[in-house]
Amino acid sequence: MSKAKVIFHVDMNSFYASVEMAYNPSLKGKPIAIAGNPEQRKGIVVTSSYEARAEGVKTTMPLWEAKKLCPSLIVIRPNFERYREVSAKIFRILTEMTDLVEPISIDEGFMDVTDTQHHPVDIAHELQRTLLERLDIPCSIGIGPNKFLAKTASDMKKPLGITILRKRNIEEKLWPLPVEEMYGVGAKTAEKLRKMNITTIGELAQTDSYTLAQLLGVNGERLIQRANGHDNRVIDPDSVHDFKSIGNSETLPEDVTDVTEVKNVLSRLSEKVADRLERRKLAGKSVQLMIRFNDRTTITRSRKLESFISALEDILLVAFDLLEEHWDGTSIRLLGVTMSDLLEKDEVLEQLSLFTYEQALKKSKRDETLDKLKEKYGKETFPNLVQEEHTAPKKLLSTSFQKDFLDDFKTK
Repeated sequence: MSKAKVIFHVDMNSFYASVEMAYNPSLKGKPIAIAGNPEQRKGIVVTSSYEARAEGVKTTMPLWEAKKLCPSLIVIRPNFERYREVSAKIFRILTEMTDLVEPISIDEGFMDVTDTQHHPVDIAHELQRTLLERLDIPCSIGIGPNKFLAKTASDMKKPLGITILRKRNIEEKLWPLPVEEMYGVGAKTAEKLRKMNITTIGELAQTDSYTLAQLLGVNGERLIQRANGHDNRVIDPDSVHDFKSIGNSETLPEDVTDVTEVKNVLSRLSEKVADRLERRKLAGKSVQLMIRFNDRTTITRSRKLESFISALEDILLVAFDLLEEHWDGTSIRLLGVTMSDLLEKDEVLEQLSLFTYEQALKKSKRDETLDKLKEKYGKETFPNLVQEEHTAPKKLLSTSFQKDFLDDFKTK
């Protein structure tokens, strides 16, 4: 009989803010936010301390709104090099306890401690103490028999929580929660589920798999399995290298020339890519379309964008454009959509705050003024002001934690 798995999900608490407080202890206990352009009160909140969150400050909130909610808010520009350096030290500490460590972002990862000699709760307490003593970084740890339950458990108590979620506890602890709080259920999926009167994780767990498959495809069966506490994914220390690109392809059962059918396939593929980007908290800057024709000839065509995207609508817009540009109506046997040039969304937010938020603010003020003038003098009074000049962001960062981090900490 195989030994029951013991999986940790280790999640740093308010990571960027915690790093800044460790670097400058005078910030401890104060409401702080990590955001761009603090001198001009512009930018977007990337993350904030728990003291700031208590005042209503939230991630992605415009900085002016955060300052309005919390006048004493201390705003700090992000220092991603510093965060990467601390992250590497964190994961080296995790690997001192087990080789089976799987980083999934700059501030969270899974550990398999099944074969570790000590009690899991003792290991968790020791890990928290070590991170605090060596790096002054707090974390929450979820303990479960698989990745899903461990991840769910780590979200149940923050900061500095240690939570165990066993399969026998899911009816009591997991099922009463709203369905949108389930890991792997995004806003769009939650909306679809609510239209089926599925409002809690328990209702999802008891839904007929065939019915849900009609709505969500293979992801429907996966969500039902997770809601019932089942997750067979193993801890893979090398999986961090797998995210240079994210793509999906589909071989069609027969040759297709109908444009509507082709676009339906592209829609399905783009949705899968968007879901995977969301789960990994990534965005991409290049979209690639692959077409294999009925004579086995294959072409790949890509477009590099000026800004990062992750939403289904944005991916699909580029994929459709590439299709129109490069497909002449020849019978298609396979289609694929891939996102590359990936970056963590936290870093994308920083770039947005530094380079595009000011333009967005100017546009908002201009539109407000223009609306007032049109209301007073008539809609046709200012015909030359309807076109918006788009300013491209400056060159963005081209590397991500997924690409460069693991090699750094393994070689040190």
